[in-house]
Amino acid sequence: MLLTVERVALLRRVGLFAETPDRALAGVARVVTEVEVAAGATVMQEGAVEDWLYVVVDGQLEVVRDDRRAVIGPGEVVGELAVLDPMPRSATVRAVTDCLLFRLDKEAFDEVLAERPEIARGVIRELVGRLREARERPSTA
Repeated sequence: MLLTVERVALLRRVGLFAETPDRALAGVARVVTEVEVAAGATVMQEGAVEDWLYVVVDGQLEVVRDDRRAVIGPGEVVGELAVLDPMPRSATVRAVTDCLLFRLDKEAFDEVLAERPEIARGVIRELVGRLREARERPSTA
C-alpha cells in the first residue's frame, strides 16, 4: 500500500491531473483504490456499464475497440468518461503485463470535484485534447 505522498507523486504524472495543485491531488490520492491485475486479465469489458476509471501506475494495458488496438502504460488513464457519465464501455481492456492500477469511482470523484473544482479544468482539458486528436485522425471509412 502506497503512502498518500507517493500516490500524489504518481498522480502528478497523469495528464488528467498534471496541472492540479498538490493539496487537491492529495484529496484524489486518499480516495483511489490500489488494484493489482495479473497479465491476461480483463480489466474492462466492452458493453459493461461501470462508473470508475483506472490510472496505470505500473504495467501495460491493451485497449481493444473494433479492429483497433492501443497499448497504454504508466501515467495513462482508461475509462475516464465513466466517472462523468456512466454508459456502456466502448472498449475491452486487458492487462498485457502484471499491473498496478489506481481505481477512482464516480462517487469519490464527484466528492473530490465538489471540494476541489480546479480538478475539473484538467479533466476538461484532457477530454478536449482527445476530441481534437480524434478529429485530426484520418478516417478509415
